[in-house]
Order: sequence, then structure tokens, then C-alpha cells
Amino acid sequence: MPKTPDYFRGKTIFITGAASGIGRATAEIFAREGANVICADINTAGADEVAALVRESNTGAEAIHCDVTDRGSVDDALAAGTDAFGGIDFLFNSAGAAGRRAKFLEIDAELWRKTYALNVDGVFHTMQSVLPHMLERGHGVIVNIASMAHRRGGPGHSVHYASAKGAVVTMTMGVAREFVDKGIRALSISPGPIDTAFQADTSPELLERMRQDVPMKRLGTADEIGELVLFMCSDACEFMTADTVYVNGGGGFR
Repeated sequence: MPKTPDYFRGKTIFITGAASGIGRATAEIFAREGANVICADINTAGADEVAALVRESNTGAEAIHCDVTDRGSVDDALAAGTDAFGGIDFLFNSAGAAGRRAKFLEIDAELWRKTYALNVDGVFHTMQSVLPHMLERGHGVIVNIASMAHRRGGPGHSVHYASAKGAVVTMTMGVAREFVDKGIRALSISPGPIDTAFQADTSPELLERMRQDVPMKRLGTADEIGELVLFMCSDACEFMTADTVYVNGGGGFR
């Protein structure tokens, strides 16, 4: 929670992947705190639904189509969000996916490229697009979703995804340190297994292995990640930047 009452009221967050999972949960949490929410997603209908829920909290919301793999789409979405609310205070990159599970020798060029386009290029595009705006305003917080997978490497099922998320951790660190004296903070979150649609293509056997590897013997929830995003963006977290925070129930699949 922030130190200052109503800290988020009137501020604006831009969320990629806002139509579902962690992005959707985070949109609802920020709306609860009075923030305007820009719901950006390639799934326009889903973004519209989340924006409607946000407005029920008597805060502003815009649903914007955004393909994070396309720099032009990202630039247009951020410009539309800025026009709607006059500025963007926070960027949360939630959009990401493994594409499909595959053993290392079964990862083809298309799967590798698509995984990096969504998870790495998407974060690069949004950060590079929003930073000039944040620099002009003299403040801003960026939070990116990474993964515990980068610690373990994803052997046997997701080396492509683990590698991409490792790049997110590194890129976040570099941006944070480059702009630390400009009023910009950048952080990443490396969750263990989270109970969202992301796990839809995970086999029951692998999902059970993940669950048993967590000392709490359960998957995390989207809300638990969203609350951490809120803390990271708040004035209670002003000395933290460049780090990745592991949220894994005491262990995590590593």
C-alpha cells in the first residue's frame, strides 16, 4: 500500500495484456485505488470488458487495441492513452506467453521468433516508446513480468520462454540503471507458477510437478501479483529499482 492516502487517485497506468490473467487483475486493483487504467491488448473485446469493470469503480478507463510485437501499434496505443488522460505515470508489461511447450531440440525457428517477439520485443517496444514521455514529466515507474523460469532454464519444455524472460530481467535492469537519475524506476517480477489461462497448455503431470515444487503446495493467483505491482508503483517503494522480485510460495519451479 502507498504511504500517502489516495496516492493513485488521478494517476494513470498503461497495462499490456490487460484483457486477462495478471493484467486484468492488476487493472482492477489499480481501479480500486482510484487510478485511471489504459487497458491495452490485442484482444480488443477482452480489453473492452475490463475497461467497463474499471469504470464501475468510478475511475477512468480506455480500452485500446495494441499488438506489442508491432512498434507502430505500441506507439499509437501509448499516444491514444496519453491523449485520453493527459499523461502516463506507470507502465505494466503483462503481455507474454510461452507459445507452446517444446523440448529444446523441438524448438523451431518460428516458435523461437514468436516467443521473443512477444516477450522481449514487446517489452522493448513499450519501454522505448513511453520513456521519452516519462522523461519529459520527470517521473515514472515501469514494471515488467519476467518469470522464475529464467533461474532454472526451462529444461525439457520451455527453454525458449525461459531465455526470453531472462532477457526481460536484464533489459529491465539496464533501463533502470540508465535512467535512475531521471526520476524513472524500472522493476521486474519473476513469478513461480500462477493460476491463469497461461497454464492452459500445461500437461496435468507438469502442472502437478510445479505445484509440488512450491512449498505452499499451490499455484499463485493473479491478484497476488497485481498487489505487488501496486506496491512497486507506490511511494512506499521509492528506493527499489533494477531488481527482479521472486514470488513463488517459498520455492518455485526451478
